[in-house]
Amino acid sequence: MQKISEHLPSAHSQHVSAETLHIALLPAYAVGLHSIEALIPTPVPWLRLGLANIITLTTLYLYGLKAGMIVTLTRVFIRSLLAGTFLGPAFVMSLGGGLASTLVMWGLMVVFGRLFSPVSVSIFGALTHNVTQLFLAYLLFVRQIEAILIISPLILGAGLITGIFNGIVTNLIIKKIKEKKEAKEVAQNSLP
Repeated sequence: MQKISEHLPSAHSQHVSAETLHIALLPAYAVGLHSIEALIPTPVPWLRLGLANIITLTTLYLYGLKAGMIVTLTRVFIRSLLAGTFLGPAFVMSLGGGLASTLVMWGLMVVFGRLFSPVSVSIFGALTHNVTQLFLAYLLFVRQIEAILIISPLILGAGLITGIFNGIVTNLIIKKIKEKKEAKEVAQNSLP
């Protein structure tokens, strides 16, 4: 009779890199932040801080576009399923804004590199998210440009403020991760 352990995969065949594990956890953090943010009262129901974008931006800096898109798409889909808005107007607006802002932030990082700090990239990402959502609201729901123009200053102003805040937090996270990585490398190099 064969042992059960012979049928189980070994640790070597199940090797998963630390990077893969980190990327797998990042959407969970984004969904968690987005869910917590949904509990915070706002003056306008659809006006949010965009805290989950901290995770997206951090992911773009650490792992690139593919991982950033995984975080964005996973967050949008899971959060819409949890909120009961899947394929509804909120889902369409969130998906459009999320995809556009992730692509713009990545594009700025690639084209301008170190010339743009995480704060600058975050501001452009937030404004792209807002403009995309306003455009989608006009195309799909409102169809009155006057209404869009009236609400635009509030939304873009909020986007600017949250973009700055999220960029500062992202910058702090990236610095902390780099410090830990450098400390780990120093510790490993000092071993006999």
